[in-house]
Amino acid sequence: MESNFYEASKFDISRERKFNTSMPSRHYHNGYEIFYLVSGDISYFIEDKSYQVVGGALLIINMNEIHKLVNSSKESFERITLLFQEEFLEDMFPYNDSFHVLSSFSSGKNFMPLNGQEQSMIEKLFDKMIAEFIKQPPGYEYYLKTLLFELLIFIYRKTSTLPAAEHNGSNPINKKIFEIVDYLNQHYHETQTIQGVSGKFFISPSYFCKMFRENTGFTFTEYLNNVRIKEARQLLTGSTLKIADVAEKVGFESMTHFGRIFKDITGLSPLKYRQTNKPEMNE
Repeated sequence: MESNFYEASKFDISRERKFNTSMPSRHYHNGYEIFYLVSGDISYFIEDKSYQVVGGALLIINMNEIHKLVNSSKESFERITLLFQEEFLEDMFPYNDSFHVLSSFSSGKNFMPLNGQEQSMIEKLFDKMIAEFIKQPPGYEYYLKTLLFELLIFIYRKTSTLPAAEHNGSNPINKKIFEIVDYLNQHYHETQTIQGVSGKFFISPSYFCKMFRENTGFTFTEYLNNVRIKEARQLLTGSTLKIADVAEKVGFESMTHFGRIFKDITGLSPLKYRQTNKPEMNE
């Protein structure tokens, strides 16, 4: 099967909501790639391994590893893609035999599920990188290197805690749970309960809760709230809807509950988040 080669940029980062990828199905490049799925669910193939990836997971892809993204559900997903060459860091961070921050990429541990706190930290880090990359204020390249190195340290430490890589191409997420995640990503705005969803997929509530947590790193409620808040963030910054209407649109029946969960996850109230993240308008 043919694979396409692409010359990697010295540093490139982008965040987009998409229905499909613009890259050829199988490709590789001479740079390191960090892929973060903000929301949605996709399939991702790296060499001979396949992964069912849900929002809040990181993938790291080594130089010259063949990979492709498949969006079987045809629903929208939001992703952040970071691509860089080693030379981008060389003049700032020397390496030695005892510690090489890029060794994570050759560990075979491509898939990293993140908990809620880790997601929040990583997304803030990515937001800073994207702002620096787009606006390019004085000293932006040095700050980008600092932010990237912080991310790489996190990945290095995270891989050291992950179980040994499996080489049989098995999925990190149970197929049934992936189907449930896909359902939640499409129906988050509707009333959802453990009993209702487990019954819909013919699983006992107790087994469902256990399997969901083991496979996603979240309780059912935590995952649903994360999906809803990510959609709410988009609506708060990309529309003029009233905050009460945003809360209702993403599935919250109470404004108080929406405000509390939103602040727990983002650190800001919905109003403060909207004010802080207003897109710049050209006059």
